[in-house]
Amino acid sequence: MKKLILIAVLTASPLFAQVKEKVEVPYVPFPVKMGEGFDAIQANCLMCHSFGYIINQGRQSKAFWRGKVDKMIVHFKAPIGEEAAKTTTNYLFEHYGNGKLQ
Repeated sequence: MKKLILIAVLTASPLFAQVKEKVEVPYVPFPVKMGEGFDAIQANCLMCHSFGYIINQGRQSKAFWRGKVDKMIVHFKAPIGEEAAKTTTNYLFEHYGNGKLQ
C-alpha cells in the first residue's frame, strides 16, 4: 500500500511544478518552397504536422518520398487518393529530392 501511495505522489508531483519566469516557445520558421503540387501538400500533409517534418527528412529519393506518402496512407489512415499521392510524391521529390529515383 505504501508503495502505491509513493508511486502516486511521485507521478503527480510534476503537476504541481511552477515556474516564475515567463515561458516562451521559440518560433522556428521553415522555408516552404512553393510550386506545382503545393496544394496537395497543404491539404494532405500540413493538416497533421508542420512543414519541418518534411524538411527534417533531408534530400531523399523518389522511392523514399513515395514510401513516406504510402506510410501516411496505410499506417496513419491519411485520406489521400492515388492521384493526390502521386502529386504529393512528385512535389516532394522535385523540391526536396536528391535526384535519384531509388
